[in-house]
Amino acid sequence: MNGHLDIKIIEDSEEFDSKIETWQEILIHGDPDGLRSLAKLLNKIADTNQDERTDLPIGAREHIHISPALDLSKSSNHVIVGRLDAKGTGAFYKDFIPKDRNNKNGL
Repeated sequence: MNGHLDIKIIEDSEEFDSKIETWQEILIHGDPDGLRSLAKLLNKIADTNQDERTDLPIGAREHIHISPALDLSKSSNHVIVGRLDAKGTGAFYKDFIPKDRNNKNGL
């Protein structure tokens, strides 16, 4: 990864109707070179033809580990960026919940 990139998970909370709601957010911040480097990585994964990969078994998904202090800032969390669709089957993993329940792929 080029440039500077910080990816971390934070806990946030807010009071709604006298109840404290908590959630996690993923913050992705970088300088222009860091953000372009991440975009290049995402495009590389998206453009990979998984079916042509002989080292990737059927049902596996292309993915890349991005590590703090090596690829990211020391304040980052470990990140895995990968494909949702599996090689050979196109299946998504079982706990995936699409944003549109009428379409299994969420598109």
